[in-house]
Amino acid sequence: MPRSSLLVPVYALILLGGCPVLLGACTDDATPPPSAASVTGSPAEAPVTEETPGLLACGTLSTAVTDGTLMTPGVVDGIVRASATADAPVADAAQRLAAAYASAVAASGMESEPDAVAAVSAAAADMTGVCDDSGLERVG
Repeated sequence: MPRSSLLVPVYALILLGGCPVLLGACTDDATPPPSAASVTGSPAEAPVTEETPGLLACGTLSTAVTDGTLMTPGVVDGIVRASATADAPVADAAQRLAAAYASAVAASGMESEPDAVAAVSAAAADMTGVCDDSGLERVG
């Protein structure tokens, strides 16, 4: 199956929401983008456990996907920082997301930019699945 036909479902998923979600185009310009470290719930509310880094990483990812801010500078870096001491599947998925994001940034303004941005979406979907499989779907 050609690579471009694999991206059609990703593009459809992004555009079904009525806007290019990953580019943050649906956000109000007057409202600053959420911090990369913003996560539903505060650390003071939850006890620190062995799963806390994974919870923070997955919560930050969930917030970024919901808010459409994955392509906002600093957001993916915040997810990667939060996953630094998480279990291997979450940390590995965050590294794949970071690599896809770096490629998308490098492709900015180039013909390959849409495919690179779609790869960020795919990496975020993959990490979301890893979070779900690990029982770390959401924080709060």
